Parts: sequence; C-alpha cells; structure tokens
Amino acid sequence: MFGNDIHGTCQDRFGAVRLGMAASLAAGSDVGLSFCATIEGETVVDLWGGHADEARTRPWQADTIVNVYSTTKTMTALTALLLADRGALDFAAPVARYWPEFAANGKADITVAHLMSHGAGLSGWEAPMTTEDFYDWDKATSLLAAQAPWWKPGDTPGYHAITQGYLVGEVVRRITGKSLGTVFREEIAEPLGADFHIGLPASEDHRVADLIPPPETISAFTSDIQRKTFTNPSVDVLATRTRAWRGAEIPAAGGTGNARSVAEIHALLANGGIAKGKRLLSEAGCRKALELQVAGTDLVLGIPVRFGMGFGLPSELVPLPNPNTIFWGGYGGSLIIIDMDARATFSYVMNKMNSGLTGDPRSFTLIGAMWMAMAAA
Repeated sequence: MFGNDIHGTCQDRFGAVRLGMAASLAAGSDVGLSFCATIEGETVVDLWGGHADEARTRPWQADTIVNVYSTTKTMTALTALLLADRGALDFAAPVARYWPEFAANGKADITVAHLMSHGAGLSGWEAPMTTEDFYDWDKATSLLAAQAPWWKPGDTPGYHAITQGYLVGEVVRRITGKSLGTVFREEIAEPLGADFHIGLPASEDHRVADLIPPPETISAFTSDIQRKTFTNPSVDVLATRTRAWRGAEIPAAGGTGNARSVAEIHALLANGGIAKGKRLLSEAGCRKALELQVAGTDLVLGIPVRFGMGFGLPSELVPLPNPNTIFWGGYGGSLIIIDMDARATFSYVMNKMNSGLTGDPRSFTLIGAMWMAMAAA
C-alpha cells in the first residue's frame, strides 16, 4: 500500500503533480516527500507519499514532519516582517538600537535590513564552534555581537547559512522579550493552525522523518569566507535526528514541518496578509519582502543572487514566471515559492537529501507542472 502510492488531495487539473511524485518515488529520487500548493488562499494540492525512514519501515503519513534546514529562514523572515508591520521593528534602524552589544567591533551602522538580506558580513563565527553550541543561544549570539564583519556590510551578499537565525532572532528577542520560536508559534503558527515548529516539543518526535544525508558534502572552498562559514562547524545531518537539535531554536536551519504547513503559512504573503480567513499582516507589510536589498555574486554560495527582505528574488539564475515572486529553499532540497502575482504558494519537503543548498530539480519539476496547469486554465 505504501510503495509509490501518493496520498492526499489534488484538484484534477493538477494531476501531473501526483504523477510526478509517484515517478520520483519509483525512480528512487525520493524516499518520502510532501507537496502542497495554495491559490487565492485555497489549498489546491496537498499530497504525500513514500517512507519516513531510509529502511522504508515507516510510511510517510499525513502528519509526518521533517527538518527543512534553510526553508526555516522564511519563517524567521516572516516573523520579522510581522513585527515590522506592527511598528515594533524598523528594518532601516541599526541593529544596535535593539541590541546595544552588537555595535562592538565596527558594527554600529549595520542595519536590521543587512541581517535580513545576508549583507551583514557575519556569515559564520570567528571563534571555534561545535554543533552543540547551536543549542546555546547566549553563546551563539554573544560571539556574533563581539566579532568584526568579514566584509563591508551592505555592499555584497554572503549567505548567512546558520548565523542569520541567531542575528534576526536576537533582535526579535530584544524587542518582544520572547524567543523567536515563541513569537512565531504564538503569532503565526497557532493562529493559522500550522504544523511548523522552531523548537519542536518532545511530544512530536514520533512524527519526524529521518533526513537521509546527501551522497556528497560541500568540500571545495575557493575562499576563507566560504571555508569558515561551512566548516565551523561542518554540517552534521545526523544531528537532526537528535532531541537536542529538534528541541533547540535554530531559526536559520532547525525548523520542522511539512509542505502543507510551509505552503499554508506563506499563503499570508501571497494573499496580502490574509490566510485561513485571518489577517495577520497588511498588504504593504507583505510587499516589503519584495524590496531588493543587495545583489551580486554571493561570497558564500559563489553564485549570482538577489535578496529581498528575507527572501530570494527572481534573477537570471532563477527565472520565474511572475516578477513579484519570492522564494527560498533548504539544504537537501526543501523549497517554498511565493508568487504574489498569481496569489499562489508552492512547497516541496522531503527526507532524501540532494547535495544542493537551495532547491533542486525534484521540486522544480512539480512546481513547473503547477505553473503549466495554471497557465492552461
């Protein structure tokens, strides 16, 4: 029953997505996966299939969730956008307005917008770090507050792979008095009834799929910035199977959810601030995400990027059908695309990882099928 069968609901016109998912399982490209799409706030595709573990002993269920790595960054960005929309956070303000210690070592002029768009020059830690240090919020943030930028802030993007979550998260904590995961849960996830967690309760561990490490890891570094960003510490995929990782708040990489929760939460941004019949942001607050902050060859990823306020923007490297589209993906393949013109969201979440950092062909195949069907309507 649980071989290559795909379960869930899908409008007939998007049947190619169901077929594509089944084909991916049959080919072994996926072990377990979920895909969800919303249009005009309506969930039009909500599908899942395969297995939650490499041994294929646990079927991927309707409520299976998994670590999505950097797709978590979009939830962190959304939390900051919410605070900014309420007037509690000014993206143009210096970070030090909210977090005075951050001004140390020449960082007095770094703005919150620089943090949101990977332009702060703090893509990694100078001091030695271990995976266990990710679970120590005070250590992770105080080290970043003390160190000097690795390049001139605001000039050039450099992907803050893990640090962005601590940087934005500490600003949120200084403003609200609550952790980012708590603000996200209370203000976004719970009002929308969404099954996404930045800091997973132990009671939900039984639903978590095992991430299956990619066949190859990042190893070729052309700069000291790349090396320090990716090897201090090196990525340990198996850490995501531990209670310590799941329970910690790692707002750039530690979120746990599925395609349904990712797509339905971001329906907020696709629909001018409304999801599940509730208005959480203004339309102007949503469109802040579209504002280009920095562009160029990323010093960490080594590819041309365009960053808006917390999200990637379309570019020559990532051509998308509609201009008012934002996106981001996670190490291994998870992805969210938010098309504000079509008022649509598309999310793919899986457990078998590819070696890419920001999406891969498996998701693009499914999302391409969505766009083709929408264009034909």
